[in-house]
Amino acid sequence: MRKRTFVLIVTLALLSWAAVTYHLFLQRPQGKAQRSVRFQEQLELLESELKYQLKSNDELLFLLHQFRSKYPDKIKNLKSLASLEQKYAPDFSNVVIGVLVFACNRVTVKRNLDQLLKFRPSAEQFPIVVSQDCGHEPTTRVIQSYGDQLTLIQHPDQSDITLSGKEKKFKGYYKIARHYGWALNETFFRFNFKSVIIVEDDLDIAPDFFEYFLATYPILHSDPTLWCVSAWNDNGKDSVVAYEPELLYRSDFFPGLGWMLTKSLWMELAPKWPKAFWDDWIRQPAQRKERACIRPEISRSKTFGKVGVSNGLFYEKHLKFIRLNDRFVPFTKMDLSYLKKDNYDVAFVKQIYGVPPVTLHQLQRGSIEHSEPVRITYENKDIFKKTAKALGLMDDFKSGVPRTGYRGVVSFMYKGRRVYLAPPADWKGYDPTWS
Repeated sequence: MRKRTFVLIVTLALLSWAAVTYHLFLQRPQGKAQRSVRFQEQLELLESELKYQLKSNDELLFLLHQFRSKYPDKIKNLKSLASLEQKYAPDFSNVVIGVLVFACNRVTVKRNLDQLLKFRPSAEQFPIVVSQDCGHEPTTRVIQSYGDQLTLIQHPDQSDITLSGKEKKFKGYYKIARHYGWALNETFFRFNFKSVIIVEDDLDIAPDFFEYFLATYPILHSDPTLWCVSAWNDNGKDSVVAYEPELLYRSDFFPGLGWMLTKSLWMELAPKWPKAFWDDWIRQPAQRKERACIRPEISRSKTFGKVGVSNGLFYEKHLKFIRLNDRFVPFTKMDLSYLKKDNYDVAFVKQIYGVPPVTLHQLQRGSIEHSEPVRITYENKDIFKKTAKALGLMDDFKSGVPRTGYRGVVSFMYKGRRVYLAPPADWKGYDPTWS
């Protein structure tokens, strides 16, 4: 009896409390304007919280990728990360990427073609087109020996290019630009590829060359702030790279030497294609339009062509020391969405300007007490050139952009330590007069 009475009293008390609450709060007169203001405030609060959560998720994905790159053995069995990768894994089964090999008069094109065929995962997914200039018959016979494993096209215009004065010695560059323009038109408009990987006949390639381009294909097509993917790291010498072949970056510098572009980009460039020096032309602000390329920590291509129209420029001092990746990285099974600008830039700036600044002298002397990444600041091109040269980096600029630079920052290794050669945090952009 007492128990039933107690329950009745508690029930009545709760009902009374509910009635009072309803009367005091829900029945309180409230104007339309006040309700509208409160509703708007709640919407703004929700929007703010969602934006913060999205930003936090992007940063978390970036950090997870970095952790994966540094400690691959520790996360093999993490089901949560595996499911995350599965969620973001794109479908590559219907992707077709043309491979355009430029050849002229080097019979050593066989070395390049052998590697392309060895590492190519699928002839249907990566059809190879070899475009030959020069009309060099021994080279033609080498290419034809591969039969239906590739398609040979030959540049029909073998006419001489008339130049005068100092330009005469650059005739080779004029012929290369003419050949490039014709072959790219053939590849995109005759063969109708959506994307093409450009390979020159003097390149060695890495075992995961095709895997790298296949994995980055969706990002190149979905991020309008990107305009190429390159297999090349200009500062890829063994002494200044980390042996972390999983690492990929955005770069404002067009690297070339094994690179992928889209048909839409070619349609933009083709009407104004230059008569010579196409690679320097493509790096100019009018063509780049503040777009970036993806490039690797360790190069997926390496030139073996010491002799060419550039007469071995940079080869003996630099190019022959580039490290070529020798480990297959399953990029298509990774989430590479961190390379999209909206995800990349916030984490990048926080990372670069969150590390302690040091001087060149401190770095060279080895007087830094910790082994963590550091930053060296440059405020003008002379300081950059002096520092880059002292640390074994390429010190030149193209239209004001340093090789491998992103937002003015050049990332490299020095005696096992990650170093960022960076402009001040209030960087305003590239100065095209720097050269």
